[in-house]
Amino acid sequence: MSIKTFKPTSDGLRHAALPSFEEITKSEPEKSLLAPLKRKAGRNAQGKITVRHRGGGHQKKYRLIDFKRRKDNIPARVASIEYDPNRSAYIALLHYVDGAKSYILAPNRLKVDDMVVSGEDVDIKVGNALPLSSIPLGTIIHNIELKAGKGGQLVRSAGNFAQLMSREGDYVQVRLPSGEVRMIRKECRATIGQVGNIEHEIVNLGKAGRKRNMGRRPHVRGSVMNPVDHPHGGGEGKAPIGRPSPVSPWGKPTAGYKTRKKGKHSDKYIVRKRKK
Repeated sequence: MSIKTFKPTSDGLRHAALPSFEEITKSEPEKSLLAPLKRKAGRNAQGKITVRHRGGGHQKKYRLIDFKRRKDNIPARVASIEYDPNRSAYIALLHYVDGAKSYILAPNRLKVDDMVVSGEDVDIKVGNALPLSSIPLGTIIHNIELKAGKGGQLVRSAGNFAQLMSREGDYVQVRLPSGEVRMIRKECRATIGQVGNIEHEIVNLGKAGRKRNMGRRPHVRGSVMNPVDHPHGGGEGKAPIGRPSPVSPWGKPTAGYKTRKKGKHSDKYIVRKRKK
């Protein structure tokens, strides 16, 4: 992937750094792998807003991604690399030799006409999916399962990767992008390679309108509100928030406040906590 910049002919282009989509080989998605996606605008089943600053945006459909990779020992050809509006990573369309089609997350350096396969004894090659027990130590992996057969849940966003560190009985130790080292059952599957679209983090949208197209509405700082609207509000000029630490509009600690429960059942699987 490469990033393109523009001549500053307008304020919206002055600082914009947008993807060139050179890796994209097909613009129209596979219709058989589309599903309707209802707009929620940050609301729950009761219609109450539980996530603020959401709504609007371009209409889109969900791409059915195969996170499980359970078609063992059936080779598939990469037919195209496509854009997915629902995630930061690109997706790859697979044509299996038995006629089936599916989408997977497109790893870095995976190209059209490459062959990928999943199974216990397949080659250690970018795009192949194997159980963690069959992957050599030190291998770069992504799309990692937490429960065997449930599908990949970890390391799925653009540019991310994890590394297989060691084996110990029925578990393997995996270093995640956060720096956390975690034990995972050896029968869980992972995909070889790093998630593609690695330059996604340096994209600069350049103007608020592009954020609105993504379904993000304006976010107003609490420090510029009135005291009746936010605990940070009030004061003359640019005043401090007047509290020991930042809080939410409802007075709950935020911005660095740890929300993970103490004594959580999965703590026993964490060998080293993530970076401070």
